[in-house]
Amino acid sequence: MNTKLNRSDWILLAILFGATIILNSIDYYRQGNKLIEYFIDFPTTTFISIILILIFLYILIPKFLIEKKKYITFFILSLLALTFFGSLDKFIGFLSGDAKWDKLPNLLLFLQSGLYNATDMIGFPLGILLIKKFYEGQTQYLKIEKQQKENELKLLRSQIDPHFLFNNLNTLDSLIDSDSEKAKEYINRLSLIYRYLIKTKDTEVMELSEEIQLAENYIFLIQTRFGNDYHFKINKKINISNKFIPTGSIQTLLENVVKHNKPDKRSIETIITIEENWLKVINKKSNLIAKKESFGTGLENLKIRYKLLSDKEISIVNTEEEFKVVIPIIKLSKEN
Repeated sequence: MNTKLNRSDWILLAILFGATIILNSIDYYRQGNKLIEYFIDFPTTTFISIILILIFLYILIPKFLIEKKKYITFFILSLLALTFFGSLDKFIGFLSGDAKWDKLPNLLLFLQSGLYNATDMIGFPLGILLIKKFYEGQTQYLKIEKQQKENELKLLRSQIDPHFLFNNLNTLDSLIDSDSEKAKEYINRLSLIYRYLIKTKDTEVMELSEEIQLAENYIFLIQTRFGNDYHFKINKKINISNKFIPTGSIQTLLENVVKHNKPDKRSIETIITIEENWLKVINKKSNLIAKKESFGTGLENLKIRYKLLSDKEISIVNTEEEFKVVIPIIKLSKEN
């Protein structure tokens, strides 16, 4: 926590001490105090209070509480500072009044009275300042944390499979000679995907309806490239408007299916099911053992993105027969 005073802190202190002087002036008037007491007591008390506050904010709290965490030392030094400056203020007030020495209490009672006086002088303004500093520190921390999350999300979003373009160009090359009409359709779908990726490069969540369109274009590329090796079905059980998922989530899940399942005699069946709060992708597993048994960077990145975006997590169930990934659907509030 930064305990140094800024411009708004000084303005707050001016308001607090201004109000205190006005209230004390009313009490002085009711008690019939002399005019000289107004001109001596109020400036002195204000000056000593500010000195005490500065001692706490610039020395005691940062040095002994925050840095060294010496709580006993902090407590003892705080008592000494409060007692000394509180007694000094009481003594100056005594001099500005009747100054009858026989009315001065013994030293122990006088120091005790000075301690009480100092806590009364700075207790409220110091407490208000510390609360303000804590709030400002928390706000700054949240801003930094939010910026860090945004940077991490952008980094994760940028980690697209580098072989994606290369593989699609190879497929397109073969289509140009064998099926020119399908090649045109392939180019169109590929351009739609890249247009979407460019449009959403700085967007962390997208509407589910647009993500489904991306998935349909991506499925077309997969099926064109691999023929009947992969079969996909999308089940929309609900109205998908006003629902969101992390940008490119379904594409990541489809990439995972192709990456870890090499077809044998039958095609790899994949069903995408959209429910009220969840999107499920379930694919039948190939009998052939994949070279990599890990979930891969795609799913790991998706896991991390969900942790950064919400308090919900994705669910992964890996059995002998099928591989299921369940991702939460994000519902944004109206204020957002």
